[in-house]
Amino acid sequence: MTEVFSAGVLVYRRGAAGTEVLLGHMGGPLWVKKDASAWSIPKGQYVLGEELPRVAARREFTEELGLPVPDGPWVDLGDVRYGSGGKRKNLTVWAVEGDLDPDEIVPGTFELEWPPRSGRLREFPEIDRAGWFDLTTASEKLGKGQRPFLGRLAEYLD
Repeated sequence: MTEVFSAGVLVYRRGAAGTEVLLGHMGGPLWVKKDASAWSIPKGQYVLGEELPRVAARREFTEELGLPVPDGPWVDLGDVRYGSGGKRKNLTVWAVEGDLDPDEIVPGTFELEWPPRSGRLREFPEIDRAGWFDLTTASEKLGKGQRPFLGRLAEYLD
């Protein structure tokens, strides 16, 4: 099984309705009609030993959303390991309090051969939309490998 290392930033805000987190809906043709488990914490891969996870988390957040990480303290939510598609993913996440406008997001892009085996490369957004969700709704939206970070954020805020 291949080991992949990723790092991300979970932006949260507190208001009258409680705590909300900012998630991105995965872009590309495979996710366009999916909602449950099709959202993600803004994150990306890095090479272990070549880059610090926190540096990668900041870079990937900006790359995926086209916005900088909000100013403020970084709360270490730790690591989670989970498997997916023959890969063992190691994800490190920090939480940062802030209030970003999802309408201001300018996502990065990736290339994918589409349709499959067509020989044509097409460009798709890494995240096709973003939104704020309370922790219960966010748990339904996130893939199960990322859900532990919501509990850790709730523990920190209690």
